[in-house]
Amino acid sequence: MSQYWSSLVHTLTPYVPGEQPKVNNLIKLNTNENPYPPSDYVLDAIKKATDDKLKLYPDPNADVLKKRIADYHNVDANQVFVGNGSDEVLAHAFQALLKQEKPLLFPDITYSFYPVYCGLYGIDYQTVPLNDEFEIQVADYSQECGAIIFPNPNAPTGRLLELDEIEVLLQSHTQQVVLIDEAYVDFGGQSAISLVNKYPNLLVTQTLSKSRSLAGLRVGFAVGHADLIEGLERVKNSFNSYPLDRLAIYGAVASFDDEQSFQESCKSVINTREELNAKLLELGFKVLPSAANFVFATHPQFKAVEIAAKLREKSIIVRYFNKPRIDQFLRITIGNDTENQALCVALEAIIKG
Repeated sequence: MSQYWSSLVHTLTPYVPGEQPKVNNLIKLNTNENPYPPSDYVLDAIKKATDDKLKLYPDPNADVLKKRIADYHNVDANQVFVGNGSDEVLAHAFQALLKQEKPLLFPDITYSFYPVYCGLYGIDYQTVPLNDEFEIQVADYSQECGAIIFPNPNAPTGRLLELDEIEVLLQSHTQQVVLIDEAYVDFGGQSAISLVNKYPNLLVTQTLSKSRSLAGLRVGFAVGHADLIEGLERVKNSFNSYPLDRLAIYGAVASFDDEQSFQESCKSVINTREELNAKLLELGFKVLPSAANFVFATHPQFKAVEIAAKLREKSIIVRYFNKPRIDQFLRITIGNDTENQALCVALEAIIKG
């Protein structure tokens, strides 16, 4: 601590991102990165954008990217907001839309950045418990609130809330913003973007980090009614007018131009996820149904923290959360076939001794 910190800094409990070890020959299954490379379209676009125009500021509105996202999702460009990863988009949404007089609602087991944002921006919140099977129950949100947010699929559980249930929630909270955080939706869900023109209180965020293999480029976006987007733009332009650099803008645009590569990558992750799920069940794990690029699993005879430690000894890292209700679970990112096989061999050796 420092005497020069503001009073706010003293009260903050920062978000802890997944570990990024600098270790050779490591099988890294802890941060939900895509095991497959980005599209060649993206790499070519970035190379072409690397010219003498780098001496100039990028377009502060990233209009070419907003239009491409809008065309892809059949909305208007003024319904799209872009930012430096979906975390920045979410941060602006917390400040612009989710900070209300009544408390914000989100699940008790969910993306752990949400309470961090609440602490940073002074937002009152209440958590709504998932049921015993770690599912979101829409009926549990039938209470007074200022706004609602949750990931779909949820993280770290991977469980999906169907679109008709989301619509029930929207219909019962017409006076509150409902934010659906769709970081993993391309691996098994149906996007709520299809509902934004029907419900002006709906905001949907997505990222290019997961399904489009661009975690290193840092591009996220939101889609919603133009009035919600204007609120985000006001906050963004009071914070940083240039959140996306030139390379990120053009690389992101190109990622939407290669639909075949995108679909093939998602399909490969889904197929490998189901293979891993089957193997984990064979080894005695309980695995929650997942619509994401990870699985959430527990073994009745072994402590999760011990399994994680033994995997690390074999140069395989997975995510362990030392938190109530989920401290016996491991979140395992879906790797490629070689990584998946190595993980299964290691787990079998641990389980069978």
